[in-house]
Amino acid sequence: MNQAVTEKCPVTNRVADYIANALERPLPNEVVQKTKCHLLDTIAAIISGARLKAGRLAAEFVGDLGGRPEATVIGTPIVSSAVQAAFANAMAAHADETDDSHLGGLFHPGCAIVPAALAISESNNRSGTHLVRAIALGYDIGARFNKVIGVKTPRAASHSTHSLGTVFGAAAAAGALLNLSTQQAIFLLSYATQQASGVPYWNRDSDHVEKAFDFAGMGARNGIYAALMVRAGFTGVSDPLLGNPSYLTAFAKSPRPEEFTSGLGERFEIMDASIKKWCVGSPIQAALDALMVMVNTHGLHVDELESMTVRMPDDRLPIVDNREMPDICLQHLLAIGLIDRDLTFDSCHDKARMNDPEVLDLRRKIKAVPDPMLTEAKPARQAILEATKKNGETLRHRTYAVLGTPDNPMSQEEISKKCLDLMVPVLGRPKAEELMDVLWEIESLDSLASLRELLLV
Repeated sequence: MNQAVTEKCPVTNRVADYIANALERPLPNEVVQKTKCHLLDTIAAIISGARLKAGRLAAEFVGDLGGRPEATVIGTPIVSSAVQAAFANAMAAHADETDDSHLGGLFHPGCAIVPAALAISESNNRSGTHLVRAIALGYDIGARFNKVIGVKTPRAASHSTHSLGTVFGAAAAAGALLNLSTQQAIFLLSYATQQASGVPYWNRDSDHVEKAFDFAGMGARNGIYAALMVRAGFTGVSDPLLGNPSYLTAFAKSPRPEEFTSGLGERFEIMDASIKKWCVGSPIQAALDALMVMVNTHGLHVDELESMTVRMPDDRLPIVDNREMPDICLQHLLAIGLIDRDLTFDSCHDKARMNDPEVLDLRRKIKAVPDPMLTEAKPARQAILEATKKNGETLRHRTYAVLGTPDNPMSQEEISKKCLDLMVPVLGRPKAEELMDVLWEIESLDSLASLRELLLV
């Protein structure tokens, strides 16, 4: 890299250098383990999502396009180009409310970053260690690029943070795996900036198809495209982050440029990412955690219930309040959970039960209350559940730290159980268990191409 560029844009240079050297940089053991958790969780989401509307449409679309057979469209018999495989896998990863999230980064990182890293790793015979390092890098870059724009919630941004973070995270992961130099990584950031977009009306998509594109498919596709173009010799500007105009002038509400490099190489953003226990909308997780305490610890039964009140953060409740989709409807899921005394992927997605008289009768007893105090509470996304029995007894539970968040992480056993529930219906138990065992030991894999037979159906 020439000296003039280094002096002109030291922030851009440092970010680019971090990308260019990521594959040679060992990660702390706890970061490796956390990254493997998110790798398995995302692949399970892809496999499950391949049978849902967004995943099916994306696979059919890619299958019709054809393309050089470079990478697996997971959960299907299709092998396509790296770009198209990443796009289809990302659409499947967010075909449902199953994938991970990053509360501080205001996006769902895994659904775009992992498909991008997998496709480039498979098409370029990268090792499992390189894959893990590239994924962790993607979380580092994606989260920071959202933090710099200075918004408190996704709704406060003029452009969707769910779209912004993923394109930069996917681009960084792909760029590292393609061995881009620091100078090329600067151009990578420039092309990623040009392709960054997303208008935050995704919550109005009742089919979860455009939402899958906004959160995942677009970021994975654009990120890989940026990396492949630069590897092919495309050049760009040297100051895409802090110049005028730049990424910050285009997207930031209250610019925080220090976030580009804050703790880079010392604080790993994947450690602050969350894995869902329940395959439902993120704001509902705390309420379901509280319900299961009442069911499993206090023995609450549906026949005993007189009424139930759930207090939710007032900025999150509208996302899940009496929605038309079962897996994003707070009242419906509380009713199902109490009737069944548990929740599975199938029960959370059984649309027919939204018209079940028993479920509807129970829903009428459930009142959701917006609570501004919970909006400001730390950790975020807390919920308070109060149940009044017919005998007058009242049960109350407040979920402070949702299971699966950094303050209350899921164990490897809990993650494995969730992922098997998602993968077995598609792969069958023997193949699902074999794939899971390989992913838990992914560092021992010399080439990601050897995973293909376990990912095809």
